[in-house]
Amino acid sequence: MNLLRALATVSGMTLLSRVLGFVRDAVIAHIFGASMANDAFVVAFRLPNLLRRLFAEGAFSQAFVPILAEYKNRQGPQATRLLVDHVASLLFLVLLGVSLLGMLLTPWLIYLTAPGFAADTEKFALTVSLTRITFPYILFMSLVALAAGVLNTWSRFALPAFTPVLLNLSFIGMALFAAPYFDPPVMALAWAVVLGGLLQLSIQLPALAKIGMLPRFSFSLRDAGVNRILKLMAPAVLGVSVAQISLLINTVFASFLPVGSVSWLYYADRLMEFPAGLLGAALGTILLPSLAKCHADARQEEFSILLDWGLRLTLLLTLPAALAMALLGVPLLSTLFQHGAFAAADVLQTRNALLAYCLGLTGLILVKVLAPGFYARQNIRTPVKIAIISLTVTQLLNLLFIFVLDMGHPGLALSISLASALNAWLLYRGLRKAGSYQPQADWAIFCSKLLLALAVMGGALWLGVGKESDWLQMAVPQKISWLAGLCLGGAACYFATLALLGFRLGDFRRRSMN
Repeated sequence: MNLLRALATVSGMTLLSRVLGFVRDAVIAHIFGASMANDAFVVAFRLPNLLRRLFAEGAFSQAFVPILAEYKNRQGPQATRLLVDHVASLLFLVLLGVSLLGMLLTPWLIYLTAPGFAADTEKFALTVSLTRITFPYILFMSLVALAAGVLNTWSRFALPAFTPVLLNLSFIGMALFAAPYFDPPVMALAWAVVLGGLLQLSIQLPALAKIGMLPRFSFSLRDAGVNRILKLMAPAVLGVSVAQISLLINTVFASFLPVGSVSWLYYADRLMEFPAGLLGAALGTILLPSLAKCHADARQEEFSILLDWGLRLTLLLTLPAALAMALLGVPLLSTLFQHGAFAAADVLQTRNALLAYCLGLTGLILVKVLAPGFYARQNIRTPVKIAIISLTVTQLLNLLFIFVLDMGHPGLALSISLASALNAWLLYRGLRKAGSYQPQADWAIFCSKLLLALAVMGGALWLGVGKESDWLQMAVPQKISWLAGLCLGGAACYFATLALLGFRLGDFRRRSMN
């Protein structure tokens, strides 16, 4: 499969999910705003969501996919099927226990993750109740991650990329139609999480059966492949947990800031997730099995070329996204979220966090491209060490920005951005030092052309955006039409400039998975 076509497939499905995600957030913002109830739900959903990333999409996928690709390419279908059975059975039992334990220990977990909530008895109790309902999500999504890893290894990228759509539809339906029947209404969002997890798991099962990889319960700790995955997961869990611990500590800081801070950071982060998922997650998804196959087949030159392809695409598409969001922060946020309980003041506070996040968007996505270069070679220790350095830097910056410079919630976003840039640089340097990556020719010319195109696009957007106060007052239809014109005009300026400078789509279509 052509890698650019695979990227387009995954990005297209991710785009659908992200669009529905914005609809979801707009609906939730309209109904709940930046209220105490919404702060409670954000914290409640964050904990199982972080554990999902830790056990499922993070450490598990990093360890599982390279081993699975090796089995598929070298050991045949029977051994591969047995590996999937053993891994699925072990994952199910472990995550079932984690889910039950998490529900039991929820009050203590909230004390640890949002201690500022303890001062408000009602807010704390609501957060505990919401968290207990959402905790089984980790079990469902871990199994979804396993299914996605199998399907991606078989180059079935579309369905795993589509499944998040179901969670967004669950949120939208429950918020619009079920919330009035719950007391308090925010409980509907917690049950939407459970429903979304069930739907995402259900849709994967027929696809696994079609390729003959639907797991059967077969528990064994003696499987050599399982033991290798567990050994790889040990440092991977540490590495991923470092990133999640960083987010949890940021939540701790935010819980002591003024009411609404958690929500402002959440909505800014949601906007950042649009390009991060559309490009970063999509590139990581298609690169990991491809790089793992190159490593298994000892094709080191192709390995380096694939990484170079990913890095060029990242800069080509991420830099304009970061610049556009920085310039269009108020237009984007006011159009998407300034409805109902989400006021103009909330737009401005969220914009401040968004500006800080934009500084680190490129670094954040580069990490998703560079890290698979280590995972594919079954080297997880190096990214772990780098992640620990990034965690340390993040928290030192938090202390500086919050307690010394008194920057408030934008300081928390800025610390993540700067640490992401550091993380990307250290990963890049590690790949170069190990000889895994050798940049292709003409990088200096490539970057100079990008900078010129960015300057043209930035100038056009700056001239066309107008006053922030106008965006906070105009009607929604006018916002939508004006914002659409700005986005289309900015994209046209950027890509037209690149075309005049000699960029061609065919230059990025060369790399194929064999």
